[in-house]
Amino acid sequence: MADKKILRVGVMGTLRGATYVNQFSEREDSVVTAVCDFNPKSLEHVKEQIEKYNITVFNNFDDFIESGLFDAVMLANYFYEHVPFAIRAMEKGIHVLSECTPALTMAECVELCRAVERTGCKYMLAENYPFMASCVEMKRRYETGKFGRAIYCEGEYNHPVNVRDKNSLSPGRLHWRNWLPRPYYITHALAPILYMTNNELAAVNCKSVFAPENLNGTACVVGDLASIIFCEMKDGSLARVTGCSAWGGHGTWYRLCGEKGNMQGVREDSMKIRVQYDSWNTPEGEETCYIADAKWDADESKNEEILKAGHGGGDWWVAEEFAKYILEDKKPFFNVYRSVSMSAAAILALRSSYNNGVEYKIPDFTKEEDRKKWENDHDSPFPDENGKATMPCCSHPDFQRTEEDYAKAEADWREMGLI
Repeated sequence: MADKKILRVGVMGTLRGATYVNQFSEREDSVVTAVCDFNPKSLEHVKEQIEKYNITVFNNFDDFIESGLFDAVMLANYFYEHVPFAIRAMEKGIHVLSECTPALTMAECVELCRAVERTGCKYMLAENYPFMASCVEMKRRYETGKFGRAIYCEGEYNHPVNVRDKNSLSPGRLHWRNWLPRPYYITHALAPILYMTNNELAAVNCKSVFAPENLNGTACVVGDLASIIFCEMKDGSLARVTGCSAWGGHGTWYRLCGEKGNMQGVREDSMKIRVQYDSWNTPEGEETCYIADAKWDADESKNEEILKAGHGGGDWWVAEEFAKYILEDKKPFFNVYRSVSMSAAAILALRSSYNNGVEYKIPDFTKEEDRKKWENDHDSPFPDENGKATMPCCSHPDFQRTEEDYAKAEADWREMGLI
């Protein structure tokens, strides 16, 4: 009998990456062989796993990526670094799992697609929210055809944070979190809708709520509280989604409206959904309106293990999808083209928000003629070492924090030992 294939994984970034050190270490078909982080405090999150699994530790990406210790890398580094790190990995023949939307610029969207095609390496986005039980259940029911074609969907991701916590997460005036536009963190709201309906993006427009007073006392130069993004799909249906919004109350929620009925998550319970049909379109044997249990496509004895992984079970399914992709060539939903289309939606939604809601078309990144139009668009909302960005990071381009705000933030950073 041939030896069972084992996927060797390296993890770059051990704060968020700690979850995937656990996931890939505890699977029978994968092992984490190396981790990399320049911050010794972050490495504390995986100290037990490093010792238990004899994981090699690196403090710089150059040595890590040249080590030859892994076949695939999980990128959980800073938000703005993913494309250059992914391309370097693929040029070494290393497959890539990217923890968040990959590209900061339209040019990076193009570069990443070309790198995947040039190297032949596999790329997957580690977007986990579509794999919550409620989203999987709605996808399964939608595919029966009982709801007709999806004509309108909604997705919300809401993550408010208080001033003290914001400062703890964003030490330094130029820290990327202080410049992260609301539309840029789009995948938790949008990806489940694409997954449930198997749809593709065609266009976006966006309006943002400007409320900078909510983060007075921080260095955050994003004055928007929320961005509301309208997405047109290639089949003509519409979706309303948020970026990373911050109104009162943390949570996620999804709704799928079809020609014959609709489904939505139950806000208080990710393991249930609400189903409602038109009275004249109710399928035989079903009630017109009811609450249903949500289930994954897996042995129910694994439910406890799946939920324990985090993010409503989504982290377990990301590791499952990636391992099957690399070892069995089972194609994932969030391949490079779907991934960069969401990056493009985020980038163009931001431009829409400071251009009075104008609509932007989403390129088809499988087509070189579409990619050529954007290959030199390097505008980014993130600053260089001098604090200069090439495009605004919020709906009010001239907004700046006061020196009083910066002084308060710096006092917090010093008190917490972050600077």
